[in-house]
Amino acid sequence: MPDTITLTLREAEKLCERAAKAAGASRETARSLARSVVAAEAGGQASVGLSHFIDYLDSLEAGRIDGKVEPELTQPAPAIILSDARGGAAHPGFDLAFDRLVDATKTYGIALFTQRNAFTCGSLSYFVDRLAEKGLASLAATNGPALVAGSGGKRPVYCTNPMAFGAPMVGGPPLIIDQSSSATAFVNIRAARDDGRQIPEGWALDAGGNPTADPAAAINGALLAFGGGRGANIALMVEILAAGINGANWSLDAPPFGIGSEGPGTGMTVIAIAPRLIDMEAETRLGRQIERLSDEYGVYIPGRAKAQARTRAEKDGLTIPRAVYDRIAGAKS
Repeated sequence: MPDTITLTLREAEKLCERAAKAAGASRETARSLARSVVAAEAGGQASVGLSHFIDYLDSLEAGRIDGKVEPELTQPAPAIILSDARGGAAHPGFDLAFDRLVDATKTYGIALFTQRNAFTCGSLSYFVDRLAEKGLASLAATNGPALVAGSGGKRPVYCTNPMAFGAPMVGGPPLIIDQSSSATAFVNIRAARDDGRQIPEGWALDAGGNPTADPAAAINGALLAFGGGRGANIALMVEILAAGINGANWSLDAPPFGIGSEGPGTGMTVIAIAPRLIDMEAETRLGRQIERLSDEYGVYIPGRAKAQARTRAEKDGLTIPRAVYDRIAGAKS
């Protein structure tokens, strides 16, 4: 039997939907989770793609994600949408608010979606990418259980606290930037542990606060922010945007990802902007500037590789490890 299997994007979505429903998710939650992980896999983000979907299945089965709950949306101001995920997944609330968020942004020029009490959201670029498809620029921030040491500290106080930015442009795919505040993503530490590999210096501390190249020691210690204190300051800014304004758990108070029956109750905030209301030529100007940076100055442009990977996936399908497929398929009733 081959070690991999190839699925069309639609087959992958259906596989994940069936598995999520078998693990206790409603149709809406199953669909939201499936769309997000398949989009990540198709965009070349395998670490938050179908292999990460197994984390969702485990958490549905353990009760860390309430798969049946419906998010509660309120609108405290015309351009602000607040979602209480109520212990469910992060994606259904955004899906439910999406059209309203787009309409508010195109009406007022800027609008905000913010959410509390959710499970972690996987690929953060998924959210800004969807808004870019509607002609909107956006900035997203999210937190999770504490994994990263703060500036000057040795104990975890923040999650990897990623931020993502998306902007549409003429002549190419959207500009998509998605990066964590830590020197590396937690999934890379876990993968190194599982593969028996060491990690580079500067990624993590052990439980005693000492630099370590042992991923198992890093998991029991603390990750480091990129760029030292400056990266830690960005993690703090993300923490405030993601959780400080909406009542979500601070990273210090969030239960861990994969232990017990309680979800992390984390937060996410997405700020959307309508560039065309400010300058009708904004997307054209951005496209020209990106081409200049790339062609004349050799600048790497985030988002292009993701778009190319997605085009290939649409044509050739997704090739995933057989073990990942078997675990997901095995969750079917």
